[in-house]
Amino acid sequence: MEYDLKPVGKVCAATGRPLEPGTLCHSVLVERLGELVRLDFSDEGWTGPPEGAIAEWQALIPDSHAKPKTVDAESLLQHFEQLCEDANPGQDQMRYVTALLLLRKRRLRLEGSRCDEDTEEEYLQFSGSKGEGPYEVRDQKMSEEQIAQLQTALETELQQDEAAA
Repeated sequence: MEYDLKPVGKVCAATGRPLEPGTLCHSVLVERLGELVRLDFSDEGWTGPPEGAIAEWQALIPDSHAKPKTVDAESLLQHFEQLCEDANPGQDQMRYVTALLLLRKRRLRLEGSRCDEDTEEEYLQFSGSKGEGPYEVRDQKMSEEQIAQLQTALETELQQDEAAA
């Protein structure tokens, strides 16, 4: 599966002023008309997350001439394993999206699926390409746009973690 990932915006969602390369911005995902929308705010325009925000993070505004960095599969797998260990239901969508990214990077393999007889929910079963796992992730039945937006948020968060390390 391929997804179009929305990058950081060019202007502050609150002030309308350009977001300057090299500065931090505050990014959030909100639901509007049944779709997830990314909003980016400068420090000046940030007053906290808007009501109904689904996710929030800080992002570094990239230099428009710099080549974007991709998150390496090993860092992504470590993040996925942490999400699986925590087993927080609030992270189910992020765990699902992370598994899809790892599948696309060929770091996870889809081994099959199972349906829970009590809840009738479907679970995807994965194993790591180097023998890790098994992992089981509940299918979130998300739209491609929802997946793409959460992938963007995840990649931004992990790139910032790598830059800070």
